[in-house]
Amino acid sequence: MGLVRLAYTARFFAGFLVMAKVVYGSQLEDSREEGGGHGGRGGCDIFKGRWVYDETYPLYDARNCPFLGRGFDCQKKGRPDGQYLKYRWDPDACVIPRFDGRDFLERSRGKKIMLVGDSLSFNQWESLTCMLHAAVPTSNYTLVQSGLLSTFSFPEYGVSIMALKNGFLVDVVKKDFGRVLKLESISAGERWKGSDVLIFNSYHWWTHRWDYFQVGGKIIKGMDHMAAYEIALTTWANWIDSNIDPLKTKVFFQGASASHLNGSEWNQPKAKNCYRQTEPVEGSIYPGGPHPGEAIVKTVLRRMKQPAYLLDITLLTQLRKDGHPSIYAGGSQKLMDCSHWCLAGVPDTWNQLLYTVLVGH
Repeated sequence: MGLVRLAYTARFFAGFLVMAKVVYGSQLEDSREEGGGHGGRGGCDIFKGRWVYDETYPLYDARNCPFLGRGFDCQKKGRPDGQYLKYRWDPDACVIPRFDGRDFLERSRGKKIMLVGDSLSFNQWESLTCMLHAAVPTSNYTLVQSGLLSTFSFPEYGVSIMALKNGFLVDVVKKDFGRVLKLESISAGERWKGSDVLIFNSYHWWTHRWDYFQVGGKIIKGMDHMAAYEIALTTWANWIDSNIDPLKTKVFFQGASASHLNGSEWNQPKAKNCYRQTEPVEGSIYPGGPHPGEAIVKTVLRRMKQPAYLLDITLLTQLRKDGHPSIYAGGSQKLMDCSHWCLAGVPDTWNQLLYTVLVGH
């Protein structure tokens, strides 16, 4: 049995490495030479494309996902339209496989997959658990929540899908005078070790007001948040390079997910936010221009000794002004959520692209 599992593990990682070279390896080479961007020498960029209407979507029925919560089930919360459920991501030069949850579980037997980040990581985690449950609805599962960690497991397959809340990745400490973001310190990394697949995310919280930052041994106030973000991501990247063996653990970084708070960005200046948006932006170009976090993420990943695979979701989320909960996040209609995503919905595509990479299509 040990030899069989060892052989299977070897095939799993070999498939990953082949896919990384075909789909993304050339992107890394070009980005090192050209300072960032998409494309490659004959490679296919699965993150460049457009949304197309597809009657076979969504990939699952949220009503049959018993653990979906936290305001992501927009239909349950009263959203009257359903067209946003019917869009499929269509890369310009690729045909990507439809998500196959049973195949995902078979290929992941005995493995631990951990998503680390803010509530958008949880958005992706709930999407993935719903997609897998829909594929094997009669398979027993366990769901355990312990502090900041949520663990969804299929005992039949020995697979665990974990979500660990950590919005900044670097340390946050409370002082008498306020909260301090320690941009050059990571103490939570021990919890990241031992996973077969790690998927990190950090951007959304960096756009919020903050009290104090610690860098270079000094505590300061009023620091540029994007400068702080780059320092923190560099700290994370150095930690990964020093502590994670790329032959044992595959590391992904989820690119910045777009919010939609200003209709001028998609040529609808009368729209104050995402409310009542029912269709994606047409085409494959977002009128609002590049996302402020996009270049920082790519720059930091290029500097790594073993670059994490970038799940470059920025463009595909920019185009989906219609996919947010808006007032259908639960609670009061005064709450406008144009940052997270309805489920079923956009995060399902993040997991489809993750699947595309892992299975080596």
